[in-house]
Amino acid sequence: MPRPIAPPSGPATQAEPIRMRTLILLRWFAIAGQTAAVVVAHLMGIGFAIGPVLALIAAAAALNLWQGLWPRRRTSARLAVVHLAFDVIQISALMALTGGLANPFALLVLAPVTVAATSLDTRQTVALGLATMILVSLASRFALPLHDADGTELALAPVLALGHWAALMIGVVFFAGYAHRVTAELQATSNALFATQMALAREQRLQHLGGVVAAAAHEMGTPLATIKLIAAELADELDDRPDLQADAIALRDSAVRCGDILRSMGRAGKDDLHLRSAPLRTVLEDAAEPHAGRGPVVEIRADGPQIRRDPAVIHALRNLIQNAVDFAAARVVIESQAGDGWLAVTIRDDGPGYPPALLARIGDPYLTSKRGGPQREGYDGMGLGLFIAKTLLERSGARLDFDNGGPGAVVTVRWPLDRIAADARVALGDNPRMT
Repeated sequence: MPRPIAPPSGPATQAEPIRMRTLILLRWFAIAGQTAAVVVAHLMGIGFAIGPVLALIAAAAALNLWQGLWPRRRTSARLAVVHLAFDVIQISALMALTGGLANPFALLVLAPVTVAATSLDTRQTVALGLATMILVSLASRFALPLHDADGTELALAPVLALGHWAALMIGVVFFAGYAHRVTAELQATSNALFATQMALAREQRLQHLGGVVAAAAHEMGTPLATIKLIAAELADELDDRPDLQADAIALRDSAVRCGDILRSMGRAGKDDLHLRSAPLRTVLEDAAEPHAGRGPVVEIRADGPQIRRDPAVIHALRNLIQNAVDFAAARVVIESQAGDGWLAVTIRDDGPGYPPALLARIGDPYLTSKRGGPQREGYDGMGLGLFIAKTLLERSGARLDFDNGGPGAVVTVRWPLDRIAADARVALGDNPRMT
C-alpha cells in the first residue's frame, strides 16, 4: 500500500496545536467561574483566605491581558504546555486555599489536561497529567480548611476525602486518555479522507490531461501539414543552393516527426478521455498494469460485461492489487463472478494473509504503523492504501469483504450490476493524417 505523505515536521512548518485565542478564551471562562464562586462563597459567609485567592485570579487575568497584546501570535506546542501548566498550578493553588478536596469545584482541575489531550502529543499530555496528579495530591495534603458562618470547619470524612482524591486521579487518566484517543482517530480519518480526495483528483487530472493532449494533436495537425508542404516546395526550388536546401529538408523532416508524435499522443489522449466504458477484463488489466513486472505473477481470469471506466474505481482496484503483490509469494489471481443483478471481482494472493485479529478492522485508516502493532511480516505500511480503495469503491456502490483464503489474503469487491454496468461505446477513430 502506498505510504501517506507525511507533513513537514520542522519548527517553522509545524502545525499550530491550539490557537492562542482559544487558550485565552478558555482562561477567561475559568476566571469568570472562579470569581463567581468566590462572590457566592463570600455572600454565604464561608471563611477562606480571600486575599490570596483574589491575587491568584488577578494573576490569571493579568496573563490574559498581556497575551492579548500579541495579536495573531502563533502557538507552539511548547508554549501551549507552558500556558496549560500555568492553569494547572493556578487551579491547584486555589484548591489548596479553599479547602482542598472539600471544595466542590476541585474537579475543574481536570480541564487543562483534557485540553492538552485534544491538542498536544502523547508525551506532553502524559507530562501534564502527571503534574496535575502531583499538584492535586499536594493541594489535598496541605489545604487550608474552609469555615462556615459560625466558624465551624468544613471538612470531609477521611473515607470520603480519599474517595474524592481517587476520583480526581482516575478522572485525570480517563478524560485525558479518552479525549486523546478520540482526537487522534478523528485526525487520522480526516487525513485519510484528504489523501483519498488527492488520489482521486490526481487520477481525474490525468484523464483531463489526456483530453487536452488529444485536442492539441487534432488542432495542430493542419499548421504542421502546411509547414511540411512549404518546406517540401522550398527544398525542390533550392537545387542551386545546397546549404539552404538542406535546411528546408531538415524543416520538412522535423514537421513529419512532430506529426508522428502528436498522432501518438492524440491516440493516448482519446483513450483516456473518450473511452468511458470498457470490458471488465480491460479495466482490470488497466488497474494491474503498473504491478505486472514487480515479481509475483498477476493472473487475470475475468470475463465480464461492459462496465464504466471510472478513474476512481481503477485507482481503487490498483491499490488492492498493489497490496496483494506486496505480500504475494509467487502469484496474484484476479477472478470475476457474475450473477443475477450483481458483479464481483476477487483478488487473492499466496502470501501470509491478514492477521486474524485485524480482519474486522481492515480498511480503517492508519491501521498499522512502522513503530509497532500487528502487521504482515516485512511490511511497514500505514493501512492508508486499503482505506483509500475501500472509500472509493464504496462510493461507486461496491461492498468489500476481506478474508484469508489459506494461504493468502482474499478481497472480494461486489457491485450491484446497475451501479457498474455501462452501454458499449466505440472509441473515436484515429486523428486525420497529414498529407
